[in-house]
Amino acid sequence: MNIHIILFDGFDELDAIAPYEVLKRANEITEQFRVSLVSLNDCIEVSGFYGLKVKVDTTVSTNITPDIVIIPGGGWNHRGERGARVEANRGKLPKLIKQFYEQGSIIAGVCTGGMLMAVAGITKGRTATMHHLAAEEMSSFGCEVIGARVVDDQDIITARGVTSGVDLALWLIERFSGADVALAVEKRLEYERRGTVWNRPTKSH
Repeated sequence: MNIHIILFDGFDELDAIAPYEVLKRANEITEQFRVSLVSLNDCIEVSGFYGLKVKVDTTVSTNITPDIVIIPGGGWNHRGERGARVEANRGKLPKLIKQFYEQGSIIAGVCTGGMLMAVAGITKGRTATMHHLAAEEMSSFGCEVIGARVVDDQDIITARGVTSGVDLALWLIERFSGADVALAVEKRLEYERRGTVWNRPTKSH
């Protein structure tokens, strides 16, 4: 599976790095996940909200349709000069999210990365979760916000808060590689998954 984690100026470091490491560790068991850090703009290094500088693998391109696109949050509730809210107002990232979604990518948001998905218009009428400081704002975009740790609404996946990026990645491993692989990764991390994964059953035909 081809997974892109899109980084923008002011992204929350843990939102992006946590799922990156967890998914990379899964490849110690199954070589199923090709994970790339991708910059929103044409640059090779992106600065996180707390100052971490990350060298990316490539620049985002809609000519390639990843199986999964992971969107971190960062700075949404701070209302500063950079971060997710700034990118929402600029419009480029929400437009890309919508385009990837329409091209068939599963879109997964960590913390207020889900707000960028909402601004993109892809969560309307769906079920999602959100950091408690932005839950009311998230619901104003027409989605049902519930208190689960991770919400899997088939092609729309959201994770509640900053540390839930670990749980999101473990759920992706379970969904696509099986519970045994997810448990093995969990044990290697010395981590115990938290909260509930709300999962919409796949419709039968």
